[in-house]
Parts: sequence; C-alpha cells; structure tokens
Amino acid sequence: MYAVIKAGGKQHRVAVGDVIEVELMRGGDQAVTFSPLMVVDDDGKAHVGKEVAKASVKAKLAGEKKGEKVKVFKYRPKTGYAKGQGHRQLYTLVEITDITLPKARATSSATSSKKADETASADTASEEPVAAGAAPAESEDSSEEASE
Repeated sequence: MYAVIKAGGKQHRVAVGDVIEVELMRGGDQAVTFSPLMVVDDDGKAHVGKEVAKASVKAKLAGEKKGEKVKVFKYRPKTGYAKGQGHRQLYTLVEITDITLPKARATSSATSSKKADETASADTASEEPVAAGAAPAESEDSSEEASE
C-alpha cells in the first residue's frame, strides 16, 4: 500500500518504512500526521476524493539535514558588478510509520448489491427490445395462415 501526501508544497509518494526529505519542520521526535491526496491499497485500487477523506499517514520526525550547496552568481558586464552568494536548504527527515484507510461501510456494500440486482433484472427484462411504433410480433402459425 502506498499514498501520495503533500508536505512543504511538494507531493511525495510514500509507503510504510520510507524516509523522505521534506522542508524544515520543527518539533524534535514528535509524531506527525499527514492527510493523503491519494491512497493505493494492496489490491491496486486507487482511493481519491471522499474515499480518502478519513485516511491518514502517520510519521515520526527522524532528524534534520542540509541539502546540496547552491551557488548564486550575479554579474553585469562592463560595470564591475559581480556578486556571489551561496545557499543550503534545511530539510527534515520524516519516517513513515503507518498508512490507514478506513474500512468500507456495510451499507455501501448492501446498496451496491441492490444496484447489481436491479441491473440484472433490467437486463433480463430488456432481452427482446421492441422498436418504437412497430407492431408486436405475431406467432409463426398465424403468419402461415395469412400467406395461404
């Protein structure tokens, strides 16, 4: 099972046991809960929208680290202007501990089985479609008598 969560303005695909880097979150060794945008269960079925509204992704903060150094260099020709600057983004390491998806309610399965029964009865009733304005079909015996 995996989920897509939004953290720090970015979306991350996570599974239980993953350690991801998100933008700096303060709080020490606290537990954090994310509300996922999408969850794909073990059967391969994707849950989005109302189905995933009550789902949660639980994680714990595992530490902090600095990202790669980015060099910023500004230069304007013929003026003697040259400026250098560096930047290192701070990240928090987050370890995913649990992904929970609420169980489907029994009423939803009962309504789906009722819908399936209605669909099956509608299919059996519509096996012989009748064209609009067409006379009902006569039996073969009556058609033979009419031709003689």
